[in-house]
Amino acid sequence: MLEGSTTRIKTGIILILAMLVLGYIDSYFLFWLVFGVMLMISISESKKLYDLKSDSIYVYTALLWFAAFFYPMPVDLIFIVAIGYASQLAYKRSLNKKLFLPLLYPTASFLFLLALYSEFGVMTLLWLLVIVASTDIGAYFVGRTFGKTKFCETSPNKTVEGVIGGVVFAVVLGTILAINEINIIEAILISAIVSFASVFGDLFESYLKREAGVKDSGSILPGHGGILDRTDGYLFGAIVMLVLLRIVI
Repeated sequence: MLEGSTTRIKTGIILILAMLVLGYIDSYFLFWLVFGVMLMISISESKKLYDLKSDSIYVYTALLWFAAFFYPMPVDLIFIVAIGYASQLAYKRSLNKKLFLPLLYPTASFLFLLALYSEFGVMTLLWLLVIVASTDIGAYFVGRTFGKTKFCETSPNKTVEGVIGGVVFAVVLGTILAINEINIIEAILISAIVSFASVFGDLFESYLKREAGVKDSGSILPGHGGILDRTDGYLFGAIVMLVLLRIVI
């Protein structure tokens, strides 16, 4: 147990340091490359969760991500690929319909992450990191201390008290570390909504794992599981944050 916790802490520290270095360099190409590698690993993990046998998804995803580097509105490309899938399905009547699932999760979410960086800068990614991480930390400690009411059946360990505590913690830190382009009311609202969205990102991945009968989405991160296990909250939070920032800025 102690060895497992130590491994988890070491991996967590390495991940944090890697993100800080990436943020300090602040290169679109590096973010695109790192997010792309994470996406391809996530596709491998999602294949297991969706019980998808076809390897063609790697080709579609790689082409999509390559195009995203050059196209200024990468989120639009989701619909181009969806149209391509639908056209093949209508023409051949033999396309595996499960190919649509990884397009929605996790591919679309990674495109939103890339768009969030390209449109609003690296400090916005740091803000997202703070909100989601503080939601997890707050929910864990408040849930362990005061948690009594089960939040939902999907994740029995989550409690209503823990979720509320996590959101409150995220709002406090998120408001303090919000980007300069918004006012305090907007910072509070965005932090709260993104925090709540990240809770359901975690729940959605928990649902997929339960349906697939697996404990973790993968094993590439010692002590943490797979990429999807570590990014589930961010993959929902990034979508919500990008939409909200486009509204207020």
